[in-house]
Amino acid sequence: MYTALERIRAKIIELEAKIADLRIAEREIQALDKLPARKTRPAPGPKPKPKPKPKRKPEASNQAEARRTIGSAIADVLGRRGALSAAEIAEHIRAKGRDISNRTVSFSLQSLKKRGLAKSADGKWALPKADSRRVRS
Repeated sequence: MYTALERIRAKIIELEAKIADLRIAEREIQALDKLPARKTRPAPGPKPKPKPKPKRKPEASNQAEARRTIGSAIADVLGRRGALSAAEIAEHIRAKGRDISNRTVSFSLQSLKKRGLAKSADGKWALPKADSRRVRS
């Protein structure tokens, strides 16, 4: 069995080990305090609204062409040529000088279809048949 003196010495050794650990922790904290603090930015406020860009007027010769929407250009091609694929429609529109992708034509055709202004069958797009009850002005 341990004598009282041996137990006291063992307790002193334990306490000295704890003190050494505390001194290490103290040095680490002091080193961290010496590092420059992270700069924080203030919370962003509301963004100022951008000024509206002035609308560019198309050239006088292309004014009528510039006002046409993609949908009206597609309807014009389908009205003149009949049923065509989306790629063929895009080719006809590009032949008129308008820079347009097949994907844009495809999206526009889907939009026209949802509004009942175009229909597709067998990969070809066409205008719906005119309703005889509709009065044209």
